[in-house]
Formats: sequence, structure tokens, C-alpha cells
Amino acid sequence: MPDYDVAPSARFISIAHQFVVPDLVKSAEYYRDVLGFEILGYLGEPPRFAMLARDDVQIHLGQGSGPPAGSNATRRKHGLDAYIWVEDVETLSGELKERGAKILDGPASRSYGLMEMVIEDLDGFRIGFGTHPDSE
Repeated sequence: MPDYDVAPSARFISIAHQFVVPDLVKSAEYYRDVLGFEILGYLGEPPRFAMLARDDVQIHLGQGSGPPAGSNATRRKHGLDAYIWVEDVETLSGELKERGAKILDGPASRSYGLMEMVIEDLDGFRIGFGTHPDSE
């Protein structure tokens, strides 16, 4: 990798992960009703893009054309499509169970020191949630 003498000058603030989904409104309502996100708004008529937020985390959804590409986990057999750090993954697990989320794994303490769980959303995307032991 090249060695550059230029120091980073702009601080990164956050990221909004984007998923392409087959039914935008249905997926946005799932994130609202099951995962507790707020729908910040839709763009286009009919809607082609949606912005959702829960606390400082944003997820954007785009209306796909044709069959969806699917989850990274489907293509790689392992892995996640997004990972969200949370204050208390065990409390979140209880909330998401009550809302009917599909929890694939956890919450479980990992050998690398994190408490994690994995859910699968309406469209088959896998999202991991993790808590540092120091943040509990």
C-alpha cells in the first residue's frame, strides 16, 4: 500500500447503510414496526428511496428493479450485511423478540469479548448488533 504524507483532514461522523429492496414501503414499515426505526421520509412518487433512523443510526432503503441481489451472507455463506453497535444488546434482544423479529443468533458472549446477536430482516439481510463489555 502506498505511503502518503497527507494526514486526514476531515473527520468521519457516521454512516448510513443502504439496502436495495423489492418492496420499499413494506420494508420501511418492517424497520419501523419490528426494529423500532422512525421513517424520516420517502423520496419519489411512487416512493423509490426511504430514510430511516433509530437514535444516531440511519439505514436507507432503495427500491430495486429486478430480482434482489440478496444478503452478503447468502453470497459468502457467512458474514453480515450491516453491524450496529448498541448500549445493551440483551435489552434490545428482548424488545425485538416482543416485536416479532427473526433472531438468528444470540445474544451471546463471544470469545473476542463482545456480546452479540444477529437478526434477519424482512428481505433476508442479516444485521449484527454488538455491545462492548465496557459500555454495559
